[in-house]
Amino acid sequence: MRREGVLWVQEYARGVAATPLTEVGTATGSGTTIAFWPDADIFGATEFSFDGLEERFREVAFLNQSLEISLTDLRRPDESRSVRLRFPGGTRDFVDFLDGHAAASTPVDTIAFECEDPPMGGVVEVAFRWCSCPGERVQSFANSRPTVGGTHTVGFRDGMTAAVTAYAREQGLLTPTAPGFGAERIGEGLTAVVSVKLDRPEFEGSTRGVLGNSEVRDCVGQAVRDHLGRWLKEDQDRAAAVIGRIVQGARRD
Repeated sequence: MRREGVLWVQEYARGVAATPLTEVGTATGSGTTIAFWPDADIFGATEFSFDGLEERFREVAFLNQSLEISLTDLRRPDESRSVRLRFPGGTRDFVDFLDGHAAASTPVDTIAFECEDPPMGGVVEVAFRWCSCPGERVQSFANSRPTVGGTHTVGFRDGMTAAVTAYAREQGLLTPTAPGFGAERIGEGLTAVVSVKLDRPEFEGSTRGVLGNSEVRDCVGQAVRDHLGRWLKEDQDRAAAVIGRIVQGARRD
């Protein structure tokens, strides 16, 4: 640990301090460096996958846009590998990465926003866009941890459905009594990243991969509805491209 010009060192074994915090020299800057040997009794496997670490570190860098992560593999000097991960666009860059080259032929604006919500006790960050790719690609995270679903994703779909249906009714594409569009229809061709950072996250399920904070659903849903609603009203041509495709798909169904 580097702090106030001093370098401090301490060793741990299985979470317990094995040595006292010791001053060993001078240092510039501040920060903490952690070096460890994996314990087979805890980790199971002690051989780490570079590709697996790169994939996870990339997610973390996307979700924390001020963060830079460097990963270097020196286990085999003749085959050393190194990557540097930093994404100033945050979740917007994440959506571009998920789409890859598939959406290059039909570029569409990416809707992205970040806002703090006191009732939720945290921050919501969302980025999404539609393209010509089939299916739906939605990835969700809570405190930078991958989730398989939960109240944040339900809220996201609520907000999408409400905004698209309201705009379609305003434009006369849906009658006042006609049922709204389903989330599956709206999600066709959609790529999205839904991330929340909470003071007190609550997870459900045996793998704790489902976010359970009840207040998150309404907060995320309202934020998505507000931002997507404004985006649709700002440009009729791009709104027509998105809503027209959804309407045509609903008619085919």
